[in-house]
Amino acid sequence: MKDIGKFITGFERFQAKYFGEEQGLFSQLRQNQKPRTLVIACCDSRVDPAMMTGADPGELFVIRNVANLVPPYRHEAQAPGIRAAIEFATKSLEVEHIIVLGHSSCGGIHALMDCEGSTHTHYEFVGSWVSIAQRAREQVLRELPHKSPAVQARACEQAAILVSLDNLLSFPWIQERVNQGSLFLHGWYFDIDAGELLAYNAQTSMFSALNSDGLVE
Repeated sequence: MKDIGKFITGFERFQAKYFGEEQGLFSQLRQNQKPRTLVIACCDSRVDPAMMTGADPGELFVIRNVANLVPPYRHEAQAPGIRAAIEFATKSLEVEHIIVLGHSSCGGIHALMDCEGSTHTHYEFVGSWVSIAQRAREQVLRELPHKSPAVQARACEQAAILVSLDNLLSFPWIQERVNQGSLFLHGWYFDIDAGELLAYNAQTSMFSALNSDGLVE
């Protein structure tokens, strides 16, 4: 119960701040939400998008799943939960940015690289889900066949972000808004060991450090 008590105390601090000291914010949020950014992040407990970015309530619309993956567009897909959330953020909230936020030491990507090992024998659903990024795994094994598992995993973590960005563009209403210049897609990678936030640079085909203006250095 110690953890639960900590969470309740944390809520009390949240309550005092946003419903006491700064009531104006939630006075607006009671009516509606208007986040400008959708973040698709991993469920990993170490990677909290709002905490990492210092976002206030109402600033981010967040979708979290194992390995921050985006399935490709498919009309009338079964279990459309993530697709529905992406659709709501894009069509109803009209977000202006979509960030796919990956990270180092990702258990989902390790499961993808493991493939027929413990992922196959111990999990019912994980293997099927992370197979969304199968082509990232194939690319890494093709291009880095003799590298260590740690190097391959990091490369796959970053390649999987690009797969998700490509899959976002398979949604026709996302592609349309990107073409119009009213929606921008970003691939970010949080290096937990170094405490750095990297972003994909299409010009260099690499992940590089971000500066405070949101530009890749």
